[in-house]
Amino acid sequence: MNDIEKRIEELTNELNYHNHKYYVDDAPEISDFAFDKMLVELEQLEEKYPEYKKKNSPTVRVGGEAVKSFGEVHHDVPMLSQQKAFSKEEILDFDRRVKAVVHDVNYVVEQKIDGLSVSLEYVYGEFTRGSTRGDGINGEDVTENLKTIKSIPLTLKDDIPFLEVRGEVFLSRDNFNKINDMLEASEQPLFANPRNAAAGSLRQLDPKIAAKRNLDIFVFNIQQIQGKEISTHIEGLEFLKEQGFKTILDKKSYSSIEKAYERILEIGEERGNLYFDIDGAVIKVNELTAREMLGDTAKFPRWSIAYKYPAEKQQTVIRDIKVQVGRTGVLTPLAILDTVHIAGSNVSRATLHNLDFIREKDIRIGDTVIIQKAGDIIPAVVEVIKENRDGSEKEFEMPTHCLECGALIVREEGEAAYRCTGVNCPAQRLRNIIHFVSRNAMDIDGLGPSIIEQMIEKDLIETAADLYYVKAEDIAEMDKMGEKSAQNLINALEKSKTNPLYRLINAFGIRHIGEKAAKILSAKYKTLDNLRNASVEELTEIADIGGKMAQSVVEFFMQEQSIAFIDKLEKAGVNCIDDSEDSIIDRRFEGMTFVLTGTLSKYKRSEAGKIIENYGGKTSSSVSKKTTYVLAGEDAGSKLDKANSLGVTVISEDEFEEMIK
Repeated sequence: MNDIEKRIEELTNELNYHNHKYYVDDAPEISDFAFDKMLVELEQLEEKYPEYKKKNSPTVRVGGEAVKSFGEVHHDVPMLSQQKAFSKEEILDFDRRVKAVVHDVNYVVEQKIDGLSVSLEYVYGEFTRGSTRGDGINGEDVTENLKTIKSIPLTLKDDIPFLEVRGEVFLSRDNFNKINDMLEASEQPLFANPRNAAAGSLRQLDPKIAAKRNLDIFVFNIQQIQGKEISTHIEGLEFLKEQGFKTILDKKSYSSIEKAYERILEIGEERGNLYFDIDGAVIKVNELTAREMLGDTAKFPRWSIAYKYPAEKQQTVIRDIKVQVGRTGVLTPLAILDTVHIAGSNVSRATLHNLDFIREKDIRIGDTVIIQKAGDIIPAVVEVIKENRDGSEKEFEMPTHCLECGALIVREEGEAAYRCTGVNCPAQRLRNIIHFVSRNAMDIDGLGPSIIEQMIEKDLIETAADLYYVKAEDIAEMDKMGEKSAQNLINALEKSKTNPLYRLINAFGIRHIGEKAAKILSAKYKTLDNLRNASVEELTEIADIGGKMAQSVVEFFMQEQSIAFIDKLEKAGVNCIDDSEDSIIDRRFEGMTFVLTGTLSKYKRSEAGKIIENYGGKTSSSVSKKTTYVLAGEDAGSKLDKANSLGVTVISEDEFEEMIK
C-alpha cells in the first residue's frame, strides 16, 4: 500500500468514526471545522486518485449523480403495517390474543417514529441496497439517497453474510424548521410536517438535494440475518447497535401488559420533549420464537400493536393577541395564553393563523378557549367557550404599520394574508438578502444562505445594500472562509455593480414583480429615478403590467426604507440606469405567446425563452386559448395534454429552429 492509498484509508476510517460519534452516539470529539478540513482533503485525494476510493467513503454522503427514476424492489420479507389501538381495552384485547397462543411472554415498548419506513440490506458487512416500504411487498430503490444519511453505517463492524434491517427515516424538528425557513425565504411551498419533509427528501431524484436535508434514521427490527443467532428483540437491537446502527433501545421487558401500558403512558408524557416526532408507541413480543408461533395476517404481525395517543385538549385564557412577522413579510396573529401543560410540554402561545380565522371563530382577547396540539406539535385554538364571557373581552384589530420596522401593512384583494412592505424589515432580512443575491437577481456568485446568516449574526450587514460595504478582512474571519474566498466574494460583488438595471429591479423583491416584469419596467423607464416617480395609472398603461403589480411598485417606492436602501446602493456604485438599446430588431414573433414544456435537448428553457423575446414574442408558464405555440420537448406532461385539448399548435425543437432561421 503506497502513501496515497494509506492516507485515503486513514481519512476514511477517521471520518467514519467521527460521523458515528456525532450522528449516532451524540458525542462529538472534534470540531466541525476540523471534520470539514479532513473531508476536503479526502475529496481532493479521491478526485486525483479515484482508484483508491473506498466503498465506505464518507464522501458518498454528499450525494452522487441524479437518477431518472427509482427501480422497483421486491421485499422477500413483507414490510407489514401495524394493527392499531386507541384505548387500554384494545391493548388488553391484544394481550389476550397473544396469551391464547403463547402463555409465557414478555413485551417491549418503543416510541413509534413518525417518518418513512425503509429496508437496508448488507452483504458481508457492506451496505448494498436500500428501499422504501411501498405497498409492503414492493418498494422503490432509494440506495443513493439513503447513503447520504450519516447515521446509516456503510460498513458494519462484522462481516455478516447477509443482514436486512427495517428502520424509520425521519427529520428532526430543528432541521424541519430550517428547511421550511429556507423554502419560505425563497418563496417556495412549505412542507406540512416533518414526515412529509422526510418522505419528499428521500424520494428526490437528485441525491445531492437529499444530502442537504440532513435526514436521520432509527433502526427498529431485523428482517433477515445469516451467520448470527438472535433469540430476542432486545438482543437483536443490542447487536445492531454494536454494528453501528442508531436504535431506540429500551432494555426493559415487561411480563405484565399493565406494566407495558404504564410505559406507553410515560412515552406519551415525554413526547413533547423529544427532538423528533412520534405518532404513538408500539408494544412488541420480545421472544422471536413466540413471534413465529403467533405469525402474521396479510396486513400486520400478530405479535405487535401500535397505540395511538388521543389529541390532548386543555382549557385556558387568551390574555393578549400579538402579531408575528414571518420571513416573507406575512403577519401571523399569536394568542398569548395562560400557560397550560399539554402533550408533554408547557404551552403559552397558539397560532391564530390570520384575521379571517379570528373573525370566523369570533376569538377575542380575554376569551376562555380550548386548545390542542395539531399533530402533537403546533398548539391551535379549536373552540371558544362563549358562555364564560363577562363583557370585558376585546376584539382584535390588525395593525396598519409593521411593529418590527414601521412600514405599511397591506392586504391585497382576494388574499387572507396581511404583509409588511418594508425592504429593511428585520423579520424579512434573511429572505430579502437571499433573493437579492440570487441567480435571476444580482447573481452574486459564492454568496449562499449560510454565509449571509453569518454576516447577519456578526452584524456585518443589516440589508442587502450593506453587502457592498463589507471588507474582505471581515469576510476572511468567518467560518469556512479565508483570504482567497473572501477576495473572490468581493470581486463578485464588484462585478454585480455593473448588472443591467432590470436585475436590480428584480432583486428588490417587489411583490408580483419577477424577472420578466423587471425587464419591461427597465426598458420603459430607463432609470430608477424615473421608475420611482411613476404612478399606478401610468404603470397600468404598460402592456403586461396589471393593477396589483402597479400598486406593489408604487407602495415599494413610497417607503422611506426603500428610498434609503436605493440611496445606499447608488452611493456604492450600483448601476441604476438602463443604457441598452432595443435588442428587438426582427419582430417575427410579435403578438405571439409561447409555452415551453418538457426537456429540450438543444436549448435550456431560459435560452429558448430569450430567443423568443428577442424576436418580439412572449413566454408564459400556463397554456390557454391565447397561447400561440407550445414548444414541447421530451417527457412533456399536462401542458401538452392541455394544448391538445384546446387545439393549440404544438411544435418540436426542429420546427422551432426552422422558425428562427
